[in-house]
Amino acid sequence: MQLRPMTPADLPHLEEIDGTVESRDYLHLAREGEGLASAWKIEQRPLREKLIDPNRLSPDTRYAYKQVAGGIEEGAAIAVEVEGTPVACLVAVLRPQLGTLELIDIRVDYDYRRQGFGTAMLYQLTGAARERAGEGEGVGGGEGGGQIRALYAEVPANNTPMQELLARIGFTLSGLDERRRSNHDLVKEAATLLWYLEVEPE
Repeated sequence: MQLRPMTPADLPHLEEIDGTVESRDYLHLAREGEGLASAWKIEQRPLREKLIDPNRLSPDTRYAYKQVAGGIEEGAAIAVEVEGTPVACLVAVLRPQLGTLELIDIRVDYDYRRQGFGTAMLYQLTGAARERAGEGEGVGGGEGGGQIRALYAEVPANNTPMQELLARIGFTLSGLDERRRSNHDLVKEAATLLWYLEVEPE
C-alpha cells in the first residue's frame, strides 16, 4: 500500500473505484420553535430502508480531480495505491475567499474498506493543511493561495459512515442546510450537514 499525491495518470482509474455508500442510519433533524427563535434537534435514527447509493462521480467532482491533480487549481488530491492501482482517493479544493479547504470527495473501493485508507487520507490532508495554515498559502504551495483556517465538508444526513469518519478525525458538526439538493431534503432524510475542522498552524 502506498499513500501518495494523485497524478493525471490516475484519472482514468477513478471510474473503477467502487465508491458505493451503504448506510442503515441517518441523522434525524427536527426544528423546534419558529423564526429567529428556531432550534434544531439532531439524533441518529434507523433509515426506513437501507441506503445503497452507487455514489458515481459527478461531472463537477471529476473536474475537481482533474484540476487539482493536474496542478491547475489549488487544493489536494491524494490516492492510495495497491499493487500499482489506485483503490482509494480524495480531493479537496481551496476556497480562498472563505479561508477553507473544502473536501469535495473521498472514496474507497468496496473491496478495500475497513483497512483505514479513508482515515489515512484524511490525516494526510489535515497535516498538509496545518503545514500551510500559518504561511498564507494553499496546500499546493502557490503564491496568493490564501491562508487556511479550517477544513470543510458537506455530507448528506443519510451518509452516516462519512459522518462517523469525520467525527473520528476531529471534525465538528457546525450547521445544516435542509434544502441544499431539493425542496424536500428534510423529508427524504437527505438534508446537508456542514462539518468543520479548525486548522491550527504547526
